[in-house]
Amino acid sequence: MPHPDTTPPGHETAPGPATTPPGRDTFLVTGATGTTGSRLVPRLLALGHHVRAAGRRAPDLPGTEPLAFDWHDPATHDAALRETAGLYLIPPIAAPDPAAVMLPFLARARTAGVRRVVLLSSSAIPAGGPGVGQVHAALPDLFEEWVVLRPSWFMQNFTGNHAHAQAVRTHGTLTTATGTGRVGFIDAEDIAAVAAHALTDSPLPGHDLVLTGPEALTYDEIATTLTELTGRPVRHHPVTRDQFRDHLATAIPTEFATLLADLDHALAHGAGAHLTDTVERVTGHPPLNFRTHVERWCRDNRPQQGA
Repeated sequence: MPHPDTTPPGHETAPGPATTPPGRDTFLVTGATGTTGSRLVPRLLALGHHVRAAGRRAPDLPGTEPLAFDWHDPATHDAALRETAGLYLIPPIAAPDPAAVMLPFLARARTAGVRRVVLLSSSAIPAGGPGVGQVHAALPDLFEEWVVLRPSWFMQNFTGNHAHAQAVRTHGTLTTATGTGRVGFIDAEDIAAVAAHALTDSPLPGHDLVLTGPEALTYDEIATTLTELTGRPVRHHPVTRDQFRDHLATAIPTEFATLLADLDHALAHGAGAHLTDTVERVTGHPPLNFRTHVERWCRDNRPQQGA
């Protein structure tokens, strides 16, 4: 069992800006075309490392080694681990028990000589908690060098391909069970910046890193900012936990929908309001705020004249 950590999550002592270890390491990035992976890959390449970009279909990302990788297909695992120094791991999507497939892979990784593992989890799930929390709890017994990133909810949930963003664009609504609970939403660029340090810094920037943005916002405030900056009306539609579970279960497995509804319910009762300074301490720059995130998204997605 892991030793108890008496340091408050997100408040571990961190070094200054990254000092890249000598040499050219190979890093496996799972979910390399996803929200955080796609932002981490260019950072590792810029540091001079070899990146093995993994996805269900081998991603065609310039400068990387593309790799077809499937958590549920062990036949794809050996190639992922060959001469690999470190792993960036995104748990299998919508899996209620990710430990069932991740722990056997991590045991193979240790045998293969992998030195460092960086796991993406959630600020809402501590070590030993449900889902990926079970993987978090197992890491200290598997590796000496491990980091779990526990970010708050992503700002990209409202501007990317998340169900919330699609509902905003299609219906102008945000349906949640969060009530008036506040959340320290974080930009995925800041998560990727911390992930690059977690993979390459020596010493480690900490083991259990809770990542938030600079402010805790309600979903009503999110809707107001989206309305103001996009010029399209957006309304927060609060529902009960059970209503939200049933809403989600029309598109994802009920067990996973229940987990997400429970997380929303926890947010309604203050679970997401805590802020940390981890991003600035690890990267040297403050985290982006939500208004600036949306302004940048609007600028980058503004229709071209004559289009």
